[in-house]
Amino acid sequence: MPACREMSELVTSYLERTLPLGVRLDAGWHLFRCPACRRYYEQMRQTVRLLAGGRLPPPGPAAEAGLLANLADAAGPPPA
Repeated sequence: MPACREMSELVTSYLERTLPLGVRLDAGWHLFRCPACRRYYEQMRQTVRLLAGGRLPPPGPAAEAGLLANLADAAGPPPA
């Protein structure tokens, strides 16, 4: 059975059903027994559904400009 850290790396493949059968069964058993990983799995599943549903409008130019400004501030001045 995979450990929690391994499960965090397997969740996407588990959702996409691309894991080999044995790994998928082990991951399913882990999710059955581990509430923390089950919560993480549900959060990922809901995120995928939300994004796939197209219910969110695309961000406007102001959002992009704000994001780029925040990233530039966080990066600090360029190296000399």
